[in-house]
Amino acid sequence: QVQLVESGGGLVQAGGSLRLSCAASGDTTCIIAMAWYRQAPGKERESVARISSGVLTNYADSVKGRFTISRDNAKNTLYLQMNSLKPEDTAVYYCYADSSVAIRRCRGLNYWGKGTLVTVSS
Repeated sequence: QVQLVESGGGLVQAGGSLRLSCAASGDTTCIIAMAWYRQAPGKERESVARISSGVLTNYADSVKGRFTISRDNAKNTLYLQMNSLKPEDTAVYYCYADSSVAIRRCRGLNYWGKGTLVTVSS
C-alpha cells in the first residue's frame, strides 16, 4: 500500500507562484509514474502533468510553460512548481501514483491523495 499526502496549496494572486508537494509513504518501491490532477468546481478531474519513473514529463496544454513537475525519489516526494498562476488554475490539486504490475506484491494499483486547494484571485 502507498499513501500520498499533498501540501502547499493556498490563496495567491494572479501572476503569483506556488509549489505543491506530495509525500509518498508505505511501499514506495512499487511506485512508477506519478502525476498531478486537478478538479475545479463543477468540472471533471483533469490531468495537469505527469512524470515517469525517470525524467520523462508531459503537461496539459493549459499549463505548458508555466508549471513544472519534478520528483525526488530519495525523498519519495513529487513536486509541482506553478508560476504565472491564473484564476482558471483554481482547483483542488490531487497527487496520483501508478504502481508496478511487474512486481507481484504491487498489483498495479493506482493511488490518490486527498487533494490540496489552490485558489487564484484576480
